[in-house]
Amino acid sequence: MSMNGAANGETVIQVQGLVNQLGGNLLHDHIDLDVRRGEVMGVVGGSGTGKSVLLRTILGLKRQEGGTVEIFGRDTAKLGDRERRDMERRQGVLFQNGALFSSLTVAQNIRVPFREHTELPMKLVGDLIRVKINMVGLPPDAGQKFSAELSGGMRKRAALARALALDPDILFLDEPTAGLDPIAAAEFDKLIRDLQHSLSLTVVMVTHDLDTLVAIADRIAVLVDNRIMVGTMDQLLASDHPWIRSYFHGPRGRAAIAPRH
Repeated sequence: MSMNGAANGETVIQVQGLVNQLGGNLLHDHIDLDVRRGEVMGVVGGSGTGKSVLLRTILGLKRQEGGTVEIFGRDTAKLGDRERRDMERRQGVLFQNGALFSSLTVAQNIRVPFREHTELPMKLVGDLIRVKINMVGLPPDAGQKFSAELSGGMRKRAALARALALDPDILFLDEPTAGLDPIAAAEFDKLIRDLQHSLSLTVVMVTHDLDTLVAIADRIAVLVDNRIMVGTMDQLLASDHPWIRSYFHGPRGRAAIAPRH
């Protein structure tokens, strides 16, 4: 159920025939998804369609019941420990609630991936942490603060700095603007798009936020009826599927999409 999308590019994530179950319920029935280098792929769907499960499967945090996931041409189910660690270094993840360690400062949170995956000298790591803090638009003194001392928007930025610590090729985002007010959400959308351009990132983003899709998604994957439909915003707007029509043409959809047309 795929639609021909944006400009052709190298495929960096290839999902083929994916079958996922949760609690005995079928979520994904032999779905296919290709993500191209340098694009922002939005993932949407109704409640219970398995958006986060799809993300976790691609990340290797959940083992699928059938099908394959290839990243950079490698079947993720067949990676050895060292290959898996190398693959993890090339992926940054921002989970829905930020998932910062509350007992660590922002700088210490960003240091975690360096300690886990590198043996760089502490001074260099400190310099890199300051670069990452600046990169996501946080003030220099944010590094010494704990997550409880930060606003929701600042927490998201701190978690993004940690996700980008090791200069990943692919950035995975799970509901990146959840819990943010419209102004903070719009600022975060712009930050993601700016970083995606400047760092040549490939982005896979689960979201329910139509404003975010309109602002930064190149293509959108819709999970519906245990399958998947993939297309550009304009292609999906032309779909006659009932759920897709209600999602994109409802009041919130019209409000988000109106400025484009």
